[in-house]
Amino acid sequence: MDFAKKHRTAIFGVVLITILSFSLGYKRGEEATLILAAQSELRNIKEGEPEEVDFAPFWKAWSIINKDFVPTSSSTKLASNEDRVWGAIEGMVETLGDPYTVFFPPVESKQFAADIKGSFGGVGMEVGQEDGVITVIAPLKGSPSEKAGIRAGDKVIRVNGKDTAKLSTEEAVNLIRGPEGTEVTLMVLRGKDVPFEVKIIRQVINIPVIDSKVETDDIFRISLYSFTENSANLFRSALREFILSEKPKLILDLRGNPGGYLDSAIDMASWFLPSGTPIIREDRGEGKEEKVYRSKGYDVFNKNLKMVVLVDGGSASASEILAGALSEHGVATIIGEKTFGKGSVQELVPVTLDTSIKVTIARWLTPKGKSISDEGIVPSIVVKRTEEDWRKGIDKQLERAIEFLNTGK
Repeated sequence: MDFAKKHRTAIFGVVLITILSFSLGYKRGEEATLILAAQSELRNIKEGEPEEVDFAPFWKAWSIINKDFVPTSSSTKLASNEDRVWGAIEGMVETLGDPYTVFFPPVESKQFAADIKGSFGGVGMEVGQEDGVITVIAPLKGSPSEKAGIRAGDKVIRVNGKDTAKLSTEEAVNLIRGPEGTEVTLMVLRGKDVPFEVKIIRQVINIPVIDSKVETDDIFRISLYSFTENSANLFRSALREFILSEKPKLILDLRGNPGGYLDSAIDMASWFLPSGTPIIREDRGEGKEEKVYRSKGYDVFNKNLKMVVLVDGGSASASEILAGALSEHGVATIIGEKTFGKGSVQELVPVTLDTSIKVTIARWLTPKGKSISDEGIVPSIVVKRTEEDWRKGIDKQLERAIEFLNTGK
């Protein structure tokens, strides 16, 4: 993936534990790399130091530690100057209270860059933080995690016996992934039930993208599992199948879809919305100009199309953008459960040659100005899948979608 191209924005924040970190909202601060080219070691550089901030307390604390600190045991030693600087930056980032803004020291920065470019063994699920807890956004279809019974909304409270309470999302991911064929043990909390262990064998994950099928005599269903680089083309092919089937009604199933490329979501929405119609708004904060992403105007389907979009707590980011746009413009009725609420954009910016910050630079708003992060997408018709439904293979959400398309209510 060439992240240097401005037009290929994705929406990044939750972390995909699979072969590829295609998800989301990721930009690269390539200009900063040039500035840092000469900074190969830690030095007292005051670049960008704000005049209104008094750094005297920081340096006084530094001096006190250097002068007075005594290790409590032979196994404790004074951290290096470099490690203390990284720790100070990590502490500053934590004060922001944003789970998607993260500082990467040298080792973590190198690992994160490798994740974006390469492949590794994993369990095939996407996780993020919800109320400070490592939470499953969605297991990928057919993945080891799905086969092991992991579900959207599950809380991962321990990994191989290690408590995740104070871990960042990236740190938890580092524990969960590992060499193909090895086992990882997760302690999972589901709802108010007693925590239980799940053992999963790591594999190299093939990311599923799309399925399409004739659901009933007059209903066609497209199930989209991720917004990858080629998903827009696959979606176009699925729409062609839908047209050739001559079915008058469509279900777009985005349940368990954790998102991916923004461009793909824009392209898909453009099949249903006139040219220039707002799809998503990018709010970069007070005093900065808002950017609006609009329909390309393929606009193949007229107002007579009867359409339902299925969502759940595993629908995030690009899924929420697409569902929100189709709903607010009256193209589709949303059925299912409230979506995850991942509506922010991150940029990866170098700090030194071997460290970086993944920082939130914008938030997504629906065409009508609703914050996806704050509100998620709330279905017009709420239908939940109970634990018993899952065990018995009952899909009341799909059943309700079929009922709505057949009766109009």
